[in-house]
Amino acid sequence: MSNDRPRRPTIIDVAAEAGVSKSLVSLALRGDDGVSETTRRRILAAADRLGYRSNTVARALVQGRTGQIGVIVTDLRNPYHSEVALGVEKAAEDAGLGTFLANGRRDADRMAAHVDSLIGHNVEGLVVVSSRVDTAVLAAAAERLPVVVVGRPEILPDRIDSVAGDDESGARLAVEHLVSLGHTDIAFASASTRPAARARHRGYAAALADAGLEAAEAVAVPIEGGTGEADDLLRGGATAVLSNNDLLAVELLNRGHEIGVVAPDRISIVGYDNTELAARVWPRLTSVDQRRTALGRTALSMLSERIAGRTAARREVIAPGLVVRDSTATPKE
Repeated sequence: MSNDRPRRPTIIDVAAEAGVSKSLVSLALRGDDGVSETTRRRILAAADRLGYRSNTVARALVQGRTGQIGVIVTDLRNPYHSEVALGVEKAAEDAGLGTFLANGRRDADRMAAHVDSLIGHNVEGLVVVSSRVDTAVLAAAAERLPVVVVGRPEILPDRIDSVAGDDESGARLAVEHLVSLGHTDIAFASASTRPAARARHRGYAAALADAGLEAAEAVAVPIEGGTGEADDLLRGGATAVLSNNDLLAVELLNRGHEIGVVAPDRISIVGYDNTELAARVWPRLTSVDQRRTALGRTALSMLSERIAGRTAARREVIAPGLVVRDSTATPKE
């Protein structure tokens, strides 16, 4: 039986189309410096006309490299995770690397399975935008390839690099802003008890102590289905609240509007992460800026160093900022 599918063009076809040797095409396609820019453009134009696509799998077998990295995030529904992943992807693109993205959906087992799957795809390294991947899983992965974590896991093996925001400092910035506006009763809301949330609560408490004010225990408010807890917080007497992330802050903004505790007239609300969401809601959300792009680029830089042979562990902490918008104001008497 005949096969009518068109034949895929080969490197030999590209060489004939460009009028050069097969070896010169190979050098040009992999970006070798030994090819003049004029010749490279002619070869790339010929490849484009023919619809040639290089066989990256075969090239990886020959070179021992795939040019791909894996990126695993806790939950793509949280814009913080997706924006950090975007920072990694942009930095990887600048470095000539491709990315495979895996969504953990807040499930540790699913994230562990993604680690194994990406290793099976021969990625050159992993960036894990999560503190939820099991330590043993990370340690086993680091025995096989470079791993960088963006975040604050409970325990981090020595072979793994990490980059995170200064959570205590970020919470301090938020509380100092609220105190400067005249707030003296400031709550802290969180849907998490992870290390980052605990560090933010410590920063919150320390800033209040410095101002001669009392801190409260963190109020547990689920991001989804926590209207009762949110109502209690919004009606509880605090004139301001620092939320552990932007998603929770937006939930509080929305619920406050529904029950008549509107920001910033009745309560000031500060988010954490300064995701794009913060500038798109109303009132626009004052939020601690975690510098998501810098986190992603730093993670990719660390991974590249590991791929190049660095063995000493690096732990980087990036200073946050505070972006003041419309959700905070002087408390009404």
